[in-house]
Amino acid sequence: MRTLAPPRGDADQQAGFAPGRNVSHALGRMPVDRLELEARERQMLAPYAQMSAETRGRQHAEEAPTWRTHFQRDRDRVIHSRAFRRLEGKTQVFLNGSGDHLRTRLTHTMEVAAISRNIARALRLNEDLAETIALAHDLGHSPIGHKGESMLDRLMKDHGGFEHNRQSLRVVEELERKYPRFPGLNLSWEVREGLAKHGVAFESVEGTRRRQHHQTSLEAQIANLADEVAYYSHDLDDGLDSELLDEKKLLKEVRVWAKAARAVKRQFGELPAESRRYYTIRQIIDQQVTDVVHTTEAHILEAGVRSADDVRTHRKALVQYSPERRLENLELRKYLYRNLYYHPVVAEPNNRAIRMLSEVFQTYIAHPKELGLAARKRIPADGLHRAVCDYVASMTDRYLIQEHHRLFGLHLG
Repeated sequence: MRTLAPPRGDADQQAGFAPGRNVSHALGRMPVDRLELEARERQMLAPYAQMSAETRGRQHAEEAPTWRTHFQRDRDRVIHSRAFRRLEGKTQVFLNGSGDHLRTRLTHTMEVAAISRNIARALRLNEDLAETIALAHDLGHSPIGHKGESMLDRLMKDHGGFEHNRQSLRVVEELERKYPRFPGLNLSWEVREGLAKHGVAFESVEGTRRRQHHQTSLEAQIANLADEVAYYSHDLDDGLDSELLDEKKLLKEVRVWAKAARAVKRQFGELPAESRRYYTIRQIIDQQVTDVVHTTEAHILEAGVRSADDVRTHRKALVQYSPERRLENLELRKYLYRNLYYHPVVAEPNNRAIRMLSEVFQTYIAHPKELGLAARKRIPADGLHRAVCDYVASMTDRYLIQEHHRLFGLHLG
């Protein structure tokens, strides 16, 4: 039986990996600097992984980090950003503040990052890159979840529109202001490619020839699919916790849930309700990850890719579910829309909040002096509508509601 290609064998002697040297002995060297970390990647990762030493670099030149790889530096910059902290106050499904245990955009992001690392590790890909893309993927998300995103897109219809993936890229390239020599976070090309989600947007120039990219790196593809794995399973969890979904109906109508529930019952027998739900959700994630790992392994072997750039020029994404799992997930998605996302308990507070978003947006357009100082300073360069859009998109749910109250003297209700 064929298996994934072996890890690279080209040792980095400068970092202490001499040919034939025992790797476990070399791993004991201290202190561990970037060169040694890069050498470990070449020893341990598959040849089609994105090596941090082979990054295309950053928009603005900087000295290389000493104790971290380039992607580890990127991860830390994302975590320390203001946009990342604001995710705590943004809606995932339920309007933020609806319940103590319901997920926010931040907890969702952390779950996506954890799943991304697990899949990348299983496939011997670059965990740091996959995790960083996952941590940054929702930095540009609006308040009030996808309904807020749709409203901003309508409000910006004649001014370039709004889409949260493009806005995440805008956040890390322009809107974060922490460094004296450049705007944004100056993340590596590979992380920004993953945020764009479409490799063609990050085609590379080699000499005088422009190279077309059809796909992103495998690590970026993993972060994209891990996003689905996280919200499928955890929206189920939140729906059950809020008592808007019912286990008995899930058993009858949703194959993903029924399979996982049967596996839990075989292993543990009858469990109390809370434990049963927890282990069923856990089993769903395990089954999804296992399916993605095995399906992706088969696709990689069939494609015969030997480098990260081979992946980018491949016509189809290689990180995928099996056809059977894709159909089951589509069934689950339809079920969640019918029974959770459109449920009045979820939809009505969100609908009231997006009306507030629209009113706040239009008030700023009519009265730009009501904007924050930093947003007003961006108007000459970006235009009034884009400056207002950036400002509103950055808001937490609570701040949006407070701002509406300040402008209109009305409470949400």
